[in-house]
Amino acid sequence: MSTLQLKALNKCFEQTEVIHAVDLDIKHGEFVVFVGPSGCGKSTLLRLIAGLEAATAGDIYIDEIKVNDVGAADRGCAMVFQSYALYPHMSVYENMAFALENIKAAKSDIDEKVQAAAKMLKLEQLLARKPTQLSGGQKQRVAIGRAIVRDPKIFLFDEPLSNLDAELRISMRAELRALHDKIGATMIYVTHDQVEAMTMADKIVVLRAGKIEQVGAPLTLYNQPANEFVAGFIGSPRMNFLPAAHCPRLWLSDRAAHKIGIRPEHLSLSPASDASLSIKITQIEQLGAQSLIRGQVTTSNDTLEVVLPGQSTCTAGELIHLTADAGKLHYFDQQGIRI
Repeated sequence: MSTLQLKALNKCFEQTEVIHAVDLDIKHGEFVVFVGPSGCGKSTLLRLIAGLEAATAGDIYIDEIKVNDVGAADRGCAMVFQSYALYPHMSVYENMAFALENIKAAKSDIDEKVQAAAKMLKLEQLLARKPTQLSGGQKQRVAIGRAIVRDPKIFLFDEPLSNLDAELRISMRAELRALHDKIGATMIYVTHDQVEAMTMADKIVVLRAGKIEQVGAPLTLYNQPANEFVAGFIGSPRMNFLPAAHCPRLWLSDRAAHKIGIRPEHLSLSPASDASLSIKITQIEQLGAQSLIRGQVTTSNDTLEVVLPGQSTCTAGELIHLTADAGKLHYFDQQGIRI
């Protein structure tokens, strides 16, 4: 079992508090993604778990054992960084074997583990190469293989795909998820990309300014965001937010709503007589399979985004009428809490 518990975890750098009393339980075998905007504390939280930073207050438990005073090398965590951090003078085999050689593991055990990890990551034909002879995706596989051979209790990934191009990031997301499903290890993954979070995670932890805003399965956060911040962060394109006072045909009078949230994909074209909203189009992005339309609400100065299926024939400057899926609207109070 490889479980993790954070209890009232706090971290200050001099007088600046960057992690605020974080409580979190991670079960054995979960793939958990920390997501949030730059500077929200997600990488600092990962470094606290790894033992690379000392907590100012609170406790960290791995497998129900308090590890606050346990060094990084002895916590049973293996970390994969954004930079591959490979030794350029060593071969792929030597890079993967290095940590095991440091702990004086038997040569037969080292070879067995390196060969097994190489097979799992499709690196068998590359073991003799140096890092300069590898592509970005291959380097990242080597970095992951270096973690696998240590047989850690918990894998920690700090934005490992950020240096890869868009197409390679998509394939590596699938490979990492498949790796998790194959070995069943507990994995914690940090990213600022909510698409990565949605496609990879069993459980997402949304962070803002060092605090947890919501924890849940990807579709739970998409369908039932706890507040306006989570609603706006999860989903691409982001949710539209309109003052309730500007949308009399959208909101129920018995709700004390301050704002209404509407996802762009939950709006559709309609006749003027049935419309919930009308907008004057300012911009159209043709994406092939769908069209992203931006426009100005005719009854206010609010900007609205709409995702329509297929290739729209609408044009900039055109007035279009929209209806919203009433069952998928979100209502928020003055504090931004979903009601």
